[in-house]
Amino acid sequence: MESRTYYDVLGVSRDATLEEITAAKNALAKVYHPDANVHKDIDSTALMQEILEAYQTLSNPEKRKQYNHDTFGETMRVFRTFKVGPEDGINEDSASFVTYWNTANRLNDVIEQSLRLMEHKTHKKSLPRRIFKKIGRNRNQEEAETMRGQQIAQLSMQAVQYITILKMAGIPMEYWTPDAMNWVLIRWGQKQTADYRILFSRYDAFIEETKSGTEKLRIKNKNRQFHHNLKKLLSYALEA
Repeated sequence: MESRTYYDVLGVSRDATLEEITAAKNALAKVYHPDANVHKDIDSTALMQEILEAYQTLSNPEKRKQYNHDTFGETMRVFRTFKVGPEDGINEDSASFVTYWNTANRLNDVIEQSLRLMEHKTHKKSLPRRIFKKIGRNRNQEEAETMRGQQIAQLSMQAVQYITILKMAGIPMEYWTPDAMNWVLIRWGQKQTADYRILFSRYDAFIEETKSGTEKLRIKNKNRQFHHNLKKLLSYALEA
């Protein structure tokens, strides 16, 4: 068996659907595309070619069957036709850093979605009562607000699932932001036998050595805001 397979390259399981394979390829392309790294003194051309090669094989059912046969000795494998959510868990032994990078991205997306919903509810609550009377608050509006509350509660539960995955991977909370995860992903991709946990400590050294005082403050404020927004989302379910 190959030490590093196309599934490892894309950070997906061997049961991944076409949707998951495509999403992984698109997400990695945003980070590894040479144009995105031209100003970072990083040549990611070879990595991008490897990603595309993996995608071209795994996105084609016949090529994928042949690849699985040649790589794993499989004669037949039934692929899932539905998307597996975080509740299905992750096999830590087979997960690559790409898996955790995707998880952190989903966590950030969940936080952004929840903030938009919470801002809408806050705006509604701040309107003077007389305006509500003029608007004519009706059952549909009440139901819409109830639905928004349920959506926020659901996002909170999703956040807990993503947090659990990242904590089990041994990745501290201060590194769950896009800046840190993207930096480590690029370095890990250049040498995937490296321990990604060590790369996070190198990220700290990179920031300390290359960033100005203003840039360090900006990063610190972004991290503080991220933690504040995450705490706000997690506490919402208890307040609702």
